[in-house]
Amino acid sequence: MKSSDIFGTLGVTLLLLAFFLNLFGWIQKESKGYILLNFAGAALACYASVLIKFLPFIILEGTWSFVALIAFIRVLTRSKRSY
Repeated sequence: MKSSDIFGTLGVTLLLLAFFLNLFGWIQKESKGYILLNFAGAALACYASVLIKFLPFIILEGTWSFVALIAFIRVLTRSKRSY
């Protein structure tokens, strides 16, 4: 198995895990865990796309991970203001 396959499979697994957990109400979309699963999954899938030089998914997963990172920063700053 190529490294791109490993990174891509792990990334997609994390994304699907976040989706599944949210869909069944076991994790909220505003939670740190959900956002981190999305960030890590998208970042790994983006890296796999870079390895295989597939631009459409580099853009998709890169954007997904960037948005998840912004969401995580917002959650962190919101929770710090709550204290």
